[in-house]
Amino acid sequence: MSPSIHDILQKKKKAEKIAVITAYDFTSAKICDEAGIDIALVGDSAGMVMMGNSSTIAVTMEEMMSFCKSVVNGTKNALIVADMPFGSYQVDMTLAVANAVKLIKLGCHAVKIEGGLEVIPLIRRLTEYGIPVMGHIGLKPQTTVLWQGYKVQGKTSDAAIELYDQAIEIEKAGAFSLVLELVTKEVSNEISRALTIPTIGIGSGSGCDGQVIVYHDLLGLFNNFKPKFVKRYLDSFTLSVEAVKRYKSEILSGIFPGEEHAFSMPEEESINFTNYLSTMRSRHGS
Repeated sequence: MSPSIHDILQKKKKAEKIAVITAYDFTSAKICDEAGIDIALVGDSAGMVMMGNSSTIAVTMEEMMSFCKSVVNGTKNALIVADMPFGSYQVDMTLAVANAVKLIKLGCHAVKIEGGLEVIPLIRRLTEYGIPVMGHIGLKPQTTVLWQGYKVQGKTSDAAIELYDQAIEIEKAGAFSLVLELVTKEVSNEISRALTIPTIGIGSGSGCDGQVIVYHDLLGLFNNFKPKFVKRYLDSFTLSVEAVKRYKSEILSGIFPGEEHAFSMPEEESINFTNYLSTMRSRHGS
């Protein structure tokens, strides 16, 4: 049985750390679920690691729904949070609510929305309708990169105050948790202390209540670049390339497939088939 929002909030109260991993398909979701991950985040980062886009901006609502459905099918125990992709909630409130409802109807338990004070009305509206919301401030890949690129947030006192105030207001609006991306550890520590809801850090230090990492980064499957804050637990890309090379080599050398990979007819049926072929060949003089 998947955990409830209440279960995640209780972890904050008990000072228990929260483990979050992005998942985009049935297999990755199943692996994360069996590993005991608390939250599976269906991130719009799928646009980069699954589709090869240069950013998350191009991901559509329809694509996110496909990723979400796959993760739902592979998850039994983790809480599933779906990213609201760029363009799915900025146009107007009615469209935003409708898109959030679509993700919940697929089987997701909550949605994640990037933004500060500008998304407060939406967070409030969604929670009023009973849809749990995870906030996201600091580096916001959907928009921050258009202005600043991938840069650490909260380096100045003014920036720190702005982030702190945003976090307070997001909690007041009803969000059940808050992602802090690429926020200086000093700021993330203070925000985590101030909030009663859990903070989920990515590149924001160990003071957050939980951490999130991209599945493909954790396993070393995505090797286009490696952010400083990423820890790779396996070099899967290199291992996978080597495995495929061995596969090709064994095909060329005739090692694969071996007898153990083939299927045989029952002996009596094989004899009947051989007799049939002999008859046919004799008729055609071959």
